[in-house]
Amino acid sequence: MPEESIKIEDLKLEEKPQEIDDEEINGEEANEESTTSSTDKKKKKKKNNKKKKLVSIDQSYPDGIFPEGEWMEYPLEINSYRTTSEEKRYLDRQMNNKWEDFRKGAEIHRRVRKKAQSSIKPGMKMTEIADLIENSIRTYSNNDHPYKQGIGFPTGLSLNHVAAHYTPNTGDKLVLGKDDIMKVDIGVHVNGRICDAAFTMTFNEDGKYDKIMEAVKEATYTGIKEAGIDVRLNDIGAAVQEVMESYEMEENGKILPIKCIKNLNGHNIGDYIIHSGKTVPIIANGDMTKMEEGETFAIETFGSTGNGYVLPEGEVSHYAMNSNIDDIKVPERAKSLLNTIKSTFGTLPWCRRYLEKTGEEKYLFALNQLVRAGIVEDYPPIVDKKGSYTAQYEHTILLHPHKKEVVTKGDDY
Repeated sequence: MPEESIKIEDLKLEEKPQEIDDEEINGEEANEESTTSSTDKKKKKKKNNKKKKLVSIDQSYPDGIFPEGEWMEYPLEINSYRTTSEEKRYLDRQMNNKWEDFRKGAEIHRRVRKKAQSSIKPGMKMTEIADLIENSIRTYSNNDHPYKQGIGFPTGLSLNHVAAHYTPNTGDKLVLGKDDIMKVDIGVHVNGRICDAAFTMTFNEDGKYDKIMEAVKEATYTGIKEAGIDVRLNDIGAAVQEVMESYEMEENGKILPIKCIKNLNGHNIGDYIIHSGKTVPIIANGDMTKMEEGETFAIETFGSTGNGYVLPEGEVSHYAMNSNIDDIKVPERAKSLLNTIKSTFGTLPWCRRYLEKTGEEKYLFALNQLVRAGIVEDYPPIVDKKGSYTAQYEHTILLHPHKKEVVTKGDDY
């Protein structure tokens, strides 16, 4: 989920989400060789054809030890000693519970996006796609209280020139088209440790979007490679920009340069706070602030064939309660709604659909009062110029004392 330089998650579940078929939850089913009667063969065939249901991720990892992400050494020579330092490894072990929370969230993320990538098709309503992804997260996290674990922020499903912060509100009739380019931004949290990762999908069969998707993916990988303890944020942005802007795409015989969206950034991730502290630019911006040991970052890049600059536009769906609101006077008619928000989401971002799952009705007047008072922040969709195309890729990285871990890395990207 991006942080904008102009400027953004979870829910209270009152109903059990629909069960979702999944054939990969515990790996591929074994295809046993039959050496018995034809009746036995039929039984085995029927058994193997039965789809498994999604179940809590804990059933696959009863010991609470989850798969590690991709490990990378730090780029600066002054940190080369960290790889073999026993002291640094000892410090890392002291934070193991924190790392396991991230790894659990990342494993849920990988499985959910695999389900999404195999299930999303043109012609689906955006509400269907959002439900598919979010109900998968809820089931994998055991339908737990949303503040303990589950959805980290509203699922981003932004199309074409819309770069980020679009998720459907109830009643939205928007349908995914075959020629659309869609950014899928998914958040999963465990005990407030948020895994934030995104990818781009299209069903265009002519390769129209191949170059912009390649540009953004390579730019994101460059940002990940360059990131590390003591690295200056400006240097990451400069490296990302060089890669991104070396690409161009063609449409109807016209060459379209691919630009970094300069007012969208990667960001620190804090406990229960998706944008915390530092921002990671995707252009050279002169920020000499350094990354530090123990920090968590979302490394994300956005490419565009438009202006390379986004502005807010459209109906708001994303909201989040601000921190440090104790001294702000709460409007009388909004007190009940604020209590629901506090007890359900805390400082995690959320959307109107999640609020409605808590049983809230006719809440818009009170919600707008909380926004005007500065208690809740609203985050409208952010867009480049109409007719342009945008793409996004993102991973969460953990800056361990000895190495960095790309915790959300998977076989897909």
